[in-house]
Amino acid sequence: MLTGKQRSYLKGLAQKIEPTVYIGKADLTENIIRSIDENLTANELVKGQIQEGSLLDPTEVCSELAEMLHAEFVAAIGRRFVLYRRARNPKNVKIELPKAPHK
Repeated sequence: MLTGKQRSYLKGLAQKIEPTVYIGKADLTENIIRSIDENLTANELVKGQIQEGSLLDPTEVCSELAEMLHAEFVAAIGRRFVLYRRARNPKNVKIELPKAPHK
C-alpha cells in the first residue's frame, strides 16, 4: 500500500513520461494486459491512456489492472492512468520511493 507521499512522488515521475499503453474501444484484452505486465516488469511505472470514444472508465480500468497484475493504483486523471509495481528482484529496482513514516 502506497502512502500519500509515495503516491505524490510517483505522480511527479509519471508527469515526465508519455503513455506507453493505449486502450481502444474494446475491453481489456490479453494482449493489453500482457503489454502492461511487461512494461511494469521493465519500468516499474506505467502510464496508459484510454482512447476517445471508449466507454471504459479509467479509474475502474486502473483498479482492475492493479488487482490482476499485483500493482498499485497511483492515479487516474482524465483518460490517463498510472500504475506502479516494485521490481520483484531487488537488483532491478529503478524507483526508490520515499520512506513511509514509522508508527
